Amino acid sequence: MMTNSAFINLRRGIAMGAMAVAIVNAPGAMAQTAREAELEARLNQLEAAVSALRSELTQARAEQQTSTQIAQKADSRVAALEAKPASDGFKVGATTFKLGGFVKVVGSATRYDDGAVPGGSLGKEFYLPQQIPVGGQSSRDIIGHARQTRLSFSTSTPLGGKEIKSVVEFDFALAAAPLGAQRATNPYTPTFRRGFISYGNWLIGQEWTTFQNPGHLPETTDFVGPMDGAIFVRQMMVQYKQPLGGGFDLYLAAENPQTETETTTAPALVDNDQDRIPDLVAKLAYKGAIGELHVAGLVRQLSVRNNGVGDTAMGWGITTGGKIPFGPDGRHDLRFLATYGHGMGRYFTVGYAPDAIYDSAIGNQLHVLDNVAGFAALKLGWTPTIRSTFMVGYQHADYPGGILLPDLANKAAYSLAGNLFWSPVKNLDFGIEYRHAQREVVSGLKGQMDRVEMAAKYTF
Repeated sequence: MMTNSAFINLRRGIAMGAMAVAIVNAPGAMAQTAREAELEARLNQLEAAVSALRSELTQARAEQQTSTQIAQKADSRVAALEAKPASDGFKVGATTFKLGGFVKVVGSATRYDDGAVPGGSLGKEFYLPQQIPVGGQSSRDIIGHARQTRLSFSTSTPLGGKEIKSVVEFDFALAAAPLGAQRATNPYTPTFRRGFISYGNWLIGQEWTTFQNPGHLPETTDFVGPMDGAIFVRQMMVQYKQPLGGGFDLYLAAENPQTETETTTAPALVDNDQDRIPDLVAKLAYKGAIGELHVAGLVRQLSVRNNGVGDTAMGWGITTGGKIPFGPDGRHDLRFLATYGHGMGRYFTVGYAPDAIYDSAIGNQLHVLDNVAGFAALKLGWTPTIRSTFMVGYQHADYPGGILLPDLANKAAYSLAGNLFWSPVKNLDFGIEYRHAQREVVSGLKGQMDRVEMAAKYTF
């Protein structure tokens, strides 16, 4: 049996052993606490880094969203600007100024069956039936030029609740080429085309005659195309336009007179500047769902007077024409013109035939001609950018009987042509065209022409 003293000694031994064990194990425990503190510090650093990354990511996402919104707004503004019509011209005060026109480059190869065209002649550069040679040997000609290039300048100013407008336009096409022009620099003289003022319903100045509608001329690599069947006059006029409603407009005009005659011995036209009454024109024009149509009438006085001797005669004419679109998106159209007249030869084809024959040999009297002319053109839009036009033109001059006539006076002309145009981008056109034409004179001689022509045109 354990005594009290032994029990006390045992308790003391156990306590001392526990203390020894604690002393032995104390360094390991202290070391474990330091590692945990280090790990905890590293964990805190990692959490701080993750938090920073989260902040940066949140900021980047916000910046990206802002950039996207800015880009979307920019795209919307660009789209709005593109959808908005481009500014047309520029303003100085209340007046809007505009500059327009086109650059046109043409190259052609021509075969004449019955003669050669003299150097510098306009017939080398565009189709003029009166310059097809007759009675000679065949010839060939190649030429290139940019003479059809055109410039126009216009203004518009509000005035009294309306607009007063002006137009000035010129090109280089109708002036005779200077001698030796093609030798080195190909200089050509600008030629005045149009210049007029318009205010409200009134137009005063030089413009296309009211007797025609130039918008009905077909697309061609040539200057005009079916020149033999066309009305082609620009002159001084006072014109009044009255809208009638329903797409109809009435035009009334007094235009510059000019009597053109031939003698009994020479086919060259004679300018007579003794006219006393302006040419009077009335035209009814329609523009609507079916297209464009017009009918016009002309009344004029022919007058020749030299040294108190001369004669007068009445002339008149009637014409009708139109442009009828059809097919998908109106890509096709039919254009036509038919004209009959008495004493109005100068209105056709830049004067293919005279208004009258006048000569002292026939009693100083005007012997007036009758004329009939017309053209038809069919445009086919193969695609939105590729198209063709096929056209035919004709003119016949009926001379009065019982008088002597020059053998080379023009009697009839016709032409056939077809072309292909390609517009790769807006306002840029490339075309190629073939034309066959014939001229007949009073003596019965005929001359024929075949021409292949290419053109490039940029409109601005």
